[in-house]
Amino acid sequence: MRDWLKARRDAMNKTQDEIAELSGITRPAYNMIENGVRRPSVPVAKRIGNAMSIDWTIFFADEGNKTTHQKEASR
Repeated sequence: MRDWLKARRDAMNKTQDEIAELSGITRPAYNMIENGVRRPSVPVAKRIGNAMSIDWTIFFADEGNKTTHQKEASR
């Protein structure tokens, strides 16, 4: 789960539906992104970033670190 994303949404006093609409995606798609089930594409990350006033690259910084550590652990 991306706790930082949920915390930002809560701080904005917005629902998942509202953020999804502002971002031009469906609520189920946003839900999967917020819950860490899915990684957004770059264009979607940018739209969510704009809607929530956050740096869109944070979606990839978090995931990239996890992926690197998982690959190293499996060697």
